[in-house]
Amino acid sequence: MTTTDPSVPSNDALQAERDRLTAAREALRRMREEVAGSELVLGDVVNDKVTNAALRRGRERRLAALAEVPGAPLFFGRLDFDPGTVFFDDDPGGAPAPDGSADADRVQIGRRHIHDRSGRPMVLDWRAPICVAYYRASPQDRMSVRVRRRYGFTTVTPGPDAEPEALLTAFEDEALTDAPPEAGQGGGELLNAEIERPRTGPMRDIVATIQPEQDDLVRAPLGTTLCVQGAPGTGKTAVGLHRIAFLLYTERERLSRSGVAIIGPNRSFLSYIHDVLPALGEVDVHQTTVTELLTRDLPERSRPAAGWIGRVEEPAAARVKGRARMAEVLRRDLWSHLRTPEEAVMVRRGSRRWRLYPEDLRPLLDELAERGVAYGSGRELLSHRIAHAVLSLMEGEGEACDDRTHAQVRRDPAVRSAVTAMWPKADPIKLVLGLLTDPERLARAADGLLSPEEQAAVLLPGRPRGPRSARWSEEDLALIDEASALIGRPAGLGHIVVDEAQDLSPMQCRAVGRRCASGSLTVLGDIAQGTSPSAAANWSTLLEHLGKPTGHLRVLDRGYRVPAQIIDFAARLLPAIAPGLGAPVAVRRSPGSLRVTPAAGGLAAAVADACRTALEGEGSVGLIAADAGLAALRADLAAEGLPVPLLGEDGAGLDASRLVAVPASLAKGLEFDAVVVAEPAAVVDAEERGVNRLYVVLTRAVSTLHVVHERPLPEALRDAVTG
Repeated sequence: MTTTDPSVPSNDALQAERDRLTAAREALRRMREEVAGSELVLGDVVNDKVTNAALRRGRERRLAALAEVPGAPLFFGRLDFDPGTVFFDDDPGGAPAPDGSADADRVQIGRRHIHDRSGRPMVLDWRAPICVAYYRASPQDRMSVRVRRRYGFTTVTPGPDAEPEALLTAFEDEALTDAPPEAGQGGGELLNAEIERPRTGPMRDIVATIQPEQDDLVRAPLGTTLCVQGAPGTGKTAVGLHRIAFLLYTERERLSRSGVAIIGPNRSFLSYIHDVLPALGEVDVHQTTVTELLTRDLPERSRPAAGWIGRVEEPAAARVKGRARMAEVLRRDLWSHLRTPEEAVMVRRGSRRWRLYPEDLRPLLDELAERGVAYGSGRELLSHRIAHAVLSLMEGEGEACDDRTHAQVRRDPAVRSAVTAMWPKADPIKLVLGLLTDPERLARAADGLLSPEEQAAVLLPGRPRGPRSARWSEEDLALIDEASALIGRPAGLGHIVVDEAQDLSPMQCRAVGRRCASGSLTVLGDIAQGTSPSAAANWSTLLEHLGKPTGHLRVLDRGYRVPAQIIDFAARLLPAIAPGLGAPVAVRRSPGSLRVTPAAGGLAAAVADACRTALEGEGSVGLIAADAGLAALRADLAAEGLPVPLLGEDGAGLDASRLVAVPASLAKGLEFDAVVVAEPAAVVDAEERGVNRLYVVLTRAVSTLHVVHERPLPEALRDAVTG
């Protein structure tokens, strides 16, 4: 352990640090006021509303990026370097010393860059190159750092209508120069306290507590596709979010043109992580689910009255529709719409007539079909080919032709009619609807790819008359997206973060991957937490389906927040759900963090007692149970005098109540200080991969886990703990 100064800071030293914080707040407020008061480059008198609107949007984004996050300190650390290390004429950084003079060998590190009136930095953005030392410096490689200082804060509210503020209460110095050779990177009490601090409401950033192995992933360059296998509590979601913030810092101009997106498993998860990037000054990142991504560009006129998702596939059907071979089924069906020309095309130009016969048209059609062009582009290209062939006939007869002649021939009704006959228009929704409602058509397209049983499994139920009357599933949307990409390729993004990626089917992976064909990905997940019918068995196959087979796989297996007692309890399920996957290692142990209680006097009463006990502590409390039984359990709890709001119902979110009921299907990715799990056996029985779902549920707690059960526990858990 590195040497950490255990002494209590003197009042003068603590006040000096508080003065720095006050000065930084004033500087940030001034920076924001300067942006708010700035005039547009073009005034309204200039009749260029498009440019003015773009400038206003840019100013609004800058203002949002400079907003102070209530309760979050503007700096969280400091580095003291060897004399002469930092040269601020070339490097940004450097905080003023308490007496107001500049100290070129010292930098304050915070969530964003803050400078004084003269432009001299007061707080360095944590993403600046020099700040790498804050996260990675150790006695073995000091990186020229003499002392690393960490600050302790508490949140206070100055008045009834005031926003919460971060009050600096302590600091702790870690001396790297005098540490023994065998010492590792230290943390000290303040770092551990911040990691273990109770958290109520949405997820916070971890910028003050990023560990060296996490920092290495966060700062991976834009061209690298990164796949992170992360056990519960290892911070994989935080790594993905902070990597976005880092890439926007280093590649802002490039990514502002191409765009960045986060794909999460559901809306509850996205609400949970929503505030992390704005707290880091990044407000322009699109957050979406796979379903929202795939339906965003679908025409509203085709949307069913009840929404795009009208049913859930049976696991066997979901697996078939999710397989990559369905892409070939769709491709065959789409291209089977091409028709061999049977009639001549006659173009009239004045008194002259020019004819192309079927034998002239057939090579044009075949050449385009063999080139692999997008189906939608093929129609346009075919009209060009036919027009060019007609112009060749005209020039052969001495006619003068130019680009206008070519355009006129392309628009000739005879040419347009021939193109439509040979290369019919295609609509992706109608294509999939027709394929999945016509057994004979499906059999032709799936010959050699799907067995008769698989073909029967993928057919849509009932006989929908059109897209609006069809009951689509999530798997159907991936097929529609594949068909849409065959017709016309979608626009791409510069970087996409996919969280809980282990649950993506191969077809969903293809949909995500083609939106990032020329960009890079951050793929986050845990094979053990795969709960969908098409959940990945390994990351290499999933990366291939994403179109990134050379992506770098990294493993995070050190859990910093979840106590060892909880991790070890849940890890008993790993041999059954993820053979060969190493068990995560918890950094800390917390006596009393795990309780397993048989509900001898009735489940509701025992759950109510467990929830009340959890509420006696600090932070958030999640009551997690199988989806089907949660409504009845909540009613029983209300009768016990303990009403529990349901996550997502009537506005109930993670910041609306300390105690919230969470369906097991929505628990993935969420985190609570205390978790009460009701009837694990019901979670296991609720779905095909129920044991995986139970592993997810058991690993949502970062302080205490209380398992309450009437039915026998799964065999792997029975001899663990009782109490």
